[in-house]
Amino acid sequence: QVQLVESGGGLVQAGGSLRLSCAASGRTFSSYAMGWFRQAPGKEREFVATINGIATNTYYADSVKGRFTISRDNAKNTVYLQLNSLKPEDTAIYYCAASRAVGLMTVRNQYAYWGQGTQVTVSS
Repeated sequence: QVQLVESGGGLVQAGGSLRLSCAASGRTFSSYAMGWFRQAPGKEREFVATINGIATNTYYADSVKGRFTISRDNAKNTVYLQLNSLKPEDTAIYYCAASRAVGLMTVRNQYAYWGQGTQVTVSS
């Protein structure tokens, strides 16, 4: 069982930056692949980024590639999402998720554990 708590969201102007954090409980954090998803009002939850357990591989949605960076610190049981060059269309609730599957997962149902989400609002 893994419990996830996101933080770091907020209101930022277009072009600005934020760093989201997701703290995980448990002693086997490095055995989980981690992902970030987001959900804008009236839209489906969509994949943003994923990182494998030992942080050797990452994968991004095309819409955020080159602007967002996912990373993790297994000693701190934390995964991060650095958001740069933010656009109004990045406005959403951002969720972190954990999966015991091996590899890079981009589909919601591949993740068994979810945080409560953190709001990111980008003003134009």
